[in-house]
Amino acid sequence: MTAAAPEYILTLSCPDTTGIVYHVTGFLFERGCNIIDSAQFGDASTGLFFLRVHFSAPESFDLARLQQEFAQIAERFRMDAHISDLRVRPRVMLMVSKFGHCLNDLLFRRSSGQLDIEIPAIVSNHTEFQPLAHGYRIPYFYLPVTPATKADQEAKVLELIERERIDLVVLARYMQILSPGLCEALKGRAINIHHSFLPSFKGAKPYAQAHHRGVKLIGATAHYVTPDLDEGPIIEQDVERVDHAMTPDTLAAIGHDVESVVLARAVKWHVERRVLINGHRTVVFR
Repeated sequence: MTAAAPEYILTLSCPDTTGIVYHVTGFLFERGCNIIDSAQFGDASTGLFFLRVHFSAPESFDLARLQQEFAQIAERFRMDAHISDLRVRPRVMLMVSKFGHCLNDLLFRRSSGQLDIEIPAIVSNHTEFQPLAHGYRIPYFYLPVTPATKADQEAKVLELIERERIDLVVLARYMQILSPGLCEALKGRAINIHHSFLPSFKGAKPYAQAHHRGVKLIGATAHYVTPDLDEGPIIEQDVERVDHAMTPDTLAAIGHDVESVVLARAVKWHVERRVLINGHRTVVFR
């Protein structure tokens, strides 16, 4: 049997103008590539154009050669462009504190093939989920943090990210605020999840606060991490309807399920290169 041709994803954003798709598709055609699927969006409010192209290429081309030859087009149209080799699984580091529902969900999705990623490290400021990590044979790094040790702890986190060649950091209910320096270092490659009650119900026991106020909808938001707490570009959101008969514990259980699903979607779309940042927003090619 003939081996399948290697597949790649090209994503780009640039000022919107004529000829972008023509030159991109022409570049691929001239090199014997086959477009498997593509999606595009022009944002009239920002004047930016976004494109995602999934294509196969002859064996004679590799990622470095494709990137080098595409650079001329990228420069001409002032593109922020990336080409990714689908044979290479993204390397994802998970960070968690004392709530493990999102961590457990992501680990299961990875082990069952629903997420095509590598997880070389789990980082936590607590020890509760060390047995879970060992069950999946993933190294677990216990890095406790206090206000006095925060800088040193984050330096260890960055060292681990560099050593393990991490492509994406997922805050799977990691209940620590990242410093502006760490946020900047992880710009565009760190995803957080939080319940949808912000900013109304801050602090401890948000589901109890929501129950007290009689909320009818609860949900979750997954977004990129920025120095502005919980205000990064939103990737995905979802909600569930609740009612007066539910206890705070029931609301929390429903909320945890929504958080898990929303975060998993955001991670999947990111590693499939379906998410492009558009200022304070995102373009998501589903």
